[in-house]
Amino acid sequence: MPPTLSTAAPRNGALALAVICIAQLMVVLDATVMNVALPSIQHDLGFSASGLTWVITSYSLAFGGLLLFGGRTGDLFGRRRMFMIGVALFAAASLVGGLAQSEGWLIAARVAQGVGGAIAAPTALALIATTFHGDARTRAFGVYAAMAASGGAFGLLVGGILTDVASWRWALFINVPIGLAVLLLAPRALDESQGAGTRLDLPGALTVTAGMSSLVYGLSNAATGGWTDTITVAALGAAVVLLILFVVIELRADAPLMPLRIFASRDRSGAYLIMLLHAAALFAIFFFTSQYQQVVHGWSSFRTGLGFLPMPLTIMVMSIVVMRRVIPRFGVRPFLLAGPLLAGCGLFVLSSLGTGSGYPHLLSGLLLLGLGMGCLFVPLTVTAVAGVAPQETGLASALLNTGQQIGGAIGLAVFGTIATRAAEDRASELAGSTTLSAAGIARDSFVRGQSVAFSAAIVSAALALVVAITLIRVRRPAPQPPRVPAAGAEPVGDAS
Repeated sequence: MPPTLSTAAPRNGALALAVICIAQLMVVLDATVMNVALPSIQHDLGFSASGLTWVITSYSLAFGGLLLFGGRTGDLFGRRRMFMIGVALFAAASLVGGLAQSEGWLIAARVAQGVGGAIAAPTALALIATTFHGDARTRAFGVYAAMAASGGAFGLLVGGILTDVASWRWALFINVPIGLAVLLLAPRALDESQGAGTRLDLPGALTVTAGMSSLVYGLSNAATGGWTDTITVAALGAAVVLLILFVVIELRADAPLMPLRIFASRDRSGAYLIMLLHAAALFAIFFFTSQYQQVVHGWSSFRTGLGFLPMPLTIMVMSIVVMRRVIPRFGVRPFLLAGPLLAGCGLFVLSSLGTGSGYPHLLSGLLLLGLGMGCLFVPLTVTAVAGVAPQETGLASALLNTGQQIGGAIGLAVFGTIATRAAEDRASELAGSTTLSAAGIARDSFVRGQSVAFSAAIVSAALALVVAITLIRVRRPAPQPPRVPAAGAEPVGDAS
């Protein structure tokens, strides 16, 4: 009797999904949870202004630089094994970081967190792709996408609460019990996958890690030091050379770390580009609007995080409730078109924020963005892993995560530069004003810079729409052909 495709979740489906998504949320939260705690960290550990940026940059460098390598390790050595290693490293580094007594101590812990996150995040998505099948997979993608898309906003809320109520150290300590719970439950909930049986492409791993780290560092430095800064130019130049060398190595390798056939699908390549473009706008939104609420309106860290809450809740409702019901009926393409349009409208609303704008004005923009992002993340996740060979799901997942990470770095660098220039020009216009105080000039200048940056970010949403129109052709990703899994191997179902 021929094998049939399962449309149900595995026996421990609910527990498996909870374990994967909690770990993913933990990793995503840490990209922003420390932002609102930076003033407290500077006060307690005596960070310099320049050193303080490394609390964020060190995590981004390790996470962004190792994502492709981390995702591939799951394919080669077993996804559950590497997922647990990543979570264990992340939790241990969080404990060490929470106990930090110096700048170097905390930064080293943040680097270790980034390494753990780079292993855990792509293997988490790969585990969903190979554990769930049919309608259950679409539902699981919805929950996963909700965690991945809304984690940044929740990070601002959690960071604000813990910093105000307890200490910035608890923004790190909270990961320890979560990580331990995931490690205890993972063997019960998740099946181990069979490794690909090929050796690790070490030259490819070294060059792509160095290249991606240089790229993230160059973009991060551009956001603070400018695009013509010697360090920025050197880092971006090194990134270009290393990534070209990586492609050459992959073309010649017998067992490449990243088989370039992964980009043969125009739909999958389009999904990666759309993720990159939208992440650029999303990270800029978090960066500017969190400052807007505190600098212009004097909100506390907790109130600022609370003000973001409607946005991730909208994304979660769209991803978990709406998308899983409508994608099977209408496919992914209509939502990949609607998402950029709604996000562009949200950016337009935010670009009109002024010094006297109230919270309802901000809220309307955040809700539009939440709707747009809610339309995008599940279809992008489904499209990115659809039709991928089972032994390459970790790579496909890592590339989607990489698009989000690199897009965010590009967004902060580009839109941060635009905002700074516009704010400086506005400050020059208002210099010597007799009607505004120095603080008033600073607020007005900041709002002008933010407005210009959001207007520029509309271009990012427009480019995402162009990509969706020109590259995305599939309505429903084609299912993978069924096969009978070998003993000890992961079950494989369709990719819908």
